[in-house]
Amino acid sequence: MSGECDLNGVHQFNGDTLEVTTKVKADFEKFGYIVIRKLLDAEEVDKVFKQFEDPTTAELLNKNKVQVSDCQGREAKLTIWGHPGNDIIGMVSRSEKVAGTCEKLLGDEVYHYHGKLVTKEPFTGGAHLWHQDYGYWYINEFLEPNMMTVFIALDKCEKTNGCLQIVESSHKCGRLDHKLEGQLTVTDPIRLEKIMDRFPMKYCLLNPGDALFFHCNLLHCSGQNSSANRRWALLTAYNTVQNRSCKPHHHPQYQRLEKVSNSAIKHCENLTDFTKKRILVPRTLDSKQVISQMPEECKEQDKRT
Repeated sequence: MSGECDLNGVHQFNGDTLEVTTKVKADFEKFGYIVIRKLLDAEEVDKVFKQFEDPTTAELLNKNKVQVSDCQGREAKLTIWGHPGNDIIGMVSRSEKVAGTCEKLLGDEVYHYHGKLVTKEPFTGGAHLWHQDYGYWYINEFLEPNMMTVFIALDKCEKTNGCLQIVESSHKCGRLDHKLEGQLTVTDPIRLEKIMDRFPMKYCLLNPGDALFFHCNLLHCSGQNSSANRRWALLTAYNTVQNRSCKPHHHPQYQRLEKVSNSAIKHCENLTDFTKKRILVPRTLDSKQVISQMPEECKEQDKRT
């Protein structure tokens, strides 16, 4: 286990379009991730913060915040939604440079599986233990690991404030057995130790606006925030159209994702309209089951799709 900070698969966004070249695709397939520096510029990051810090939005997010114990005396906090919606963060998740890039990396049309804001407050933010996203999602009867997540740093992510840690190329090991530890689903520790003897662990040191695109079988975790600096991140999970779940569950079934141009992020002024996002609220964190607060027509739409 190296613990080094030198990430592979690092590329720079040129401020216009994100071209998924043969090298970019090869990096994703080899390492299980790519990093895009400055995927969101300073103005776009400011707009996302403007929405999250708007009093109406902040009240809604706090009311529906999930607090997950890390079994080490602290809690990680997150708010989860099922649909992208038409607000600023929805424009980010629907943009060509985010959703369009995922389609090119996975080689298929994608749809929005869910999004979330993960917050680690100064000196109190909890850890997330080692796991694969597919360790959770497999239980929801997705037959193939053709899924991924985009982690966008809103604050600077450092070792001291609980940055993401990954095991490079570990997605090649396939889905691992997971077990419940408190409120978290974690990887089998014996297999994890053997994998970390072979594959290097890397700290994902990111600046605001940097993005990590990673495969659903990539092993990752994050530490506690032991610093005076908060660590907020916007995450969006995507699934491919051909990989629809075999059973209804707490996240939405397939609904076509209407992608937007990258410029839509800066043009959007919708800070408070969450009506189409389907905020999810946990009923029991131990079983990872959630109930939704959504109008009946949205429930019917999920049944139809």
